[in-house]
Amino acid sequence: MAKVKVDERLIGDGEKIFIIAEIGINHNGSLKLARKLIKKAYDIGCDAVKFQKRTPELCVPKDQWHIERDTPWGRMTYIDYRHKVELSLDDYSEIDRYCKKLGIIWFASCWDEESVDFIEQFDLPLYKAASASLTDSSLLQKKRSTGKPVIISTGMSTMDEIKSAVSLMDKDNLLIAHSTSTYPCKPEELNLRVIHTLKSIFPDIPIGYSGHETGLAPTLAAVALGAVFVERHITLDRAMWGSDQAASVEVNGFLKLVENIRDIEKALGDGIKKVYESELAAKKRLRINNKNK
Repeated sequence: MAKVKVDERLIGDGEKIFIIAEIGINHNGSLKLARKLIKKAYDIGCDAVKFQKRTPELCVPKDQWHIERDTPWGRMTYIDYRHKVELSLDDYSEIDRYCKKLGIIWFASCWDEESVDFIEQFDLPLYKAASASLTDSSLLQKKRSTGKPVIISTGMSTMDEIKSAVSLMDKDNLLIAHSTSTYPCKPEELNLRVIHTLKSIFPDIPIGYSGHETGLAPTLAAVALGAVFVERHITLDRAMWGSDQAASVEVNGFLKLVENIRDIEKALGDGIKKVYESELAAKKRLRINNKNK
């Protein structure tokens, strides 16, 4: 069965669903807010939190650097805004310390090679390649070179592009997330049956789901369809400033999501038909004895 070891955990078929609360940039550059989100994710039973790390000068096209926009910190250029929402080395050092204290895994999707070098300082057990990075072969190879497991997300990608990305990676250290890169995503564009398609094409690679829809039902359906890990954005308030907030799940909703996933795990069972001891009394009472016909 498809399994990958992350830290001390196995992620894959037959294992407990690995639940990722993506903080991303929903911290808006605030360490205080990042800590709150980490603690909430830990309290509600998530297995990991994920951040996004960028080097703005490498990730923002130069023709957008000096475009001005209104922000919570006043009017500023886009490149200055991108720096504003990045956490510092000291911030990430505190995040690393705090997560280790709590006992929750943290990792990051790095959008450029310099960001991989930055995050490598913390010796994390896992990396993510965002959907936008799926065709960036040098970045994928950079992440592979760390020797850490890598999740690749597949939004806005063709199957040929996914296969090409997989060919660059260590398949024994790879996980694939089905995703649609619309924030928030309409239900009719989630196409959850692609989870089955990916499982059939890549039977030795754990397949999960990264959701950007509003509501919880599609993520729960993804688990029922066989996703072995799930990722949803977490926020304290969907009305907060930020491009990902509207497609995020608030804390109470995330708690319900975690509880429902754990119930689904129990309900799915092992697929072997059996008569449970709890059924025996009803069977004895309700079944017609053929000998008395």
